[in-house]
Amino acid sequence: MKKVKAVGIKLMKSQELFDGDVRGVLEVARLCDRLGVDEVHVSDHVLITGPGHRGRDGFPYPIDYSGWYEPFALLSAVATVTERVRLSSHVVVAPLRPAVLLAKEIATLDVLSGGRVDIGLGLGWQREEFAALGVPFEGRLTRLVEQVEACRELWGGAPATYHGSTVSFDEAYSYPAPVQGRELPISFGVPAGPRAFAEIARLGIGYCPAYYVGADLAGDIAAAREAYAAAGRDPQSLKVTSELTMKPDTDADGKVDWDAAFAEAEWIIEAGVDVLLTHIRPHCSTAKEIEPFIERLLSLRE
Repeated sequence: MKKVKAVGIKLMKSQELFDGDVRGVLEVARLCDRLGVDEVHVSDHVLITGPGHRGRDGFPYPIDYSGWYEPFALLSAVATVTERVRLSSHVVVAPLRPAVLLAKEIATLDVLSGGRVDIGLGLGWQREEFAALGVPFEGRLTRLVEQVEACRELWGGAPATYHGSTVSFDEAYSYPAPVQGRELPISFGVPAGPRAFAEIARLGIGYCPAYYVGADLAGDIAAAREAYAAAGRDPQSLKVTSELTMKPDTDADGKVDWDAAFAEAEWIIEAGVDVLLTHIRPHCSTAKEIEPFIERLLSLRE
């Protein structure tokens, strides 16, 4: 059986195993750090609206889900209780934030964690969320690309100058600078397509597709690697992160079928994923199940 290069745990919903206490998220992060999990991830929404939620078929969170913690604040707390695990996101809705603020947030987290940030940035899908924040919904990919370019200019040393269609500054000084410097690892969670793959390859960043049943995950990954090769980059250097479904199979007693979940994991790995990501909930129904679940997940790693 093919093995994956790294494994990650998505911290979303893990507080449900600790009576809803957000400190349970930190307990899971500590456990991941101790057991040798490579990455811990959070997700992001500033708000969810009724129309947006109703229009998102198959969205795995109820409209009143209370765990939408601000991602950089939560990861900062995680940084203080861990020592080695990488801090990531699948994904931060980057275009909701001004580029220079995003640069500051990522850099601060990288300094606080001692250089452990490996961030995933996405476009977002909820038009109403953008409207509520006064941010244009159209042109999100351009905004995201320019955010990365602007961040790298700010992280590359002061004074920094950048001029794009959505962000512009001259002789800017942005501190602190990230420990990892200008090339701090970034991945894009964006819909598959020629332009998206071309930008991923041009910028030399990773790819974190959202797996869903029926998706051509293997085809999308192959196309992304082809774009890397066309840009003169080593296609195997593209880091691809994807996750197990949040609606796992259950047996006759309603217990999650781990065998089915890990059979799906094998399929995802065969599709070309480098980092296998999964939620703790709903795969675990009690806190006592977390450690054996993680240990089984780690058995899939090289």
